[in-house]
Amino acid sequence: MGFLNSRQKQFYLPEPQTDFIFSIISEEFGVLGVIIVVSLFLFFLYLGFKIVINSSNSFNKYLSFGLVFQIIVQAILNLSVVIGLIPVTGVTLPFLSYGGSSLLISMISVGILIKISKND
Repeated sequence: MGFLNSRQKQFYLPEPQTDFIFSIISEEFGVLGVIIVVSLFLFFLYLGFKIVINSSNSFNKYLSFGLVFQIIVQAILNLSVVIGLIPVTGVTLPFLSYGGSSLLISMISVGILIKISKND
């Protein structure tokens, strides 16, 4: 539809700025927007596993794996809801959805991952 010309956000979706932001991105930016969003999450997964592998002690290894797993599973759940694979769960898309507590937890998780990567 083009940038800022989405029809879905005009009372067709229950919460277009939170849970269904991926459908708005895909409608406004098309396949290129979908590829960019999915590739950014895959890049996050790659960097997260790189931190997990390079961690020296067990605690940092398990903690970083848990934080990466939490964010990636949350993204997979949201993308599955938006494309219609599973019922609506209310899980936000990390880093993109409008949600204060979800964004705060995601940013804290990334901060801990950065600290782990700098220490090892």
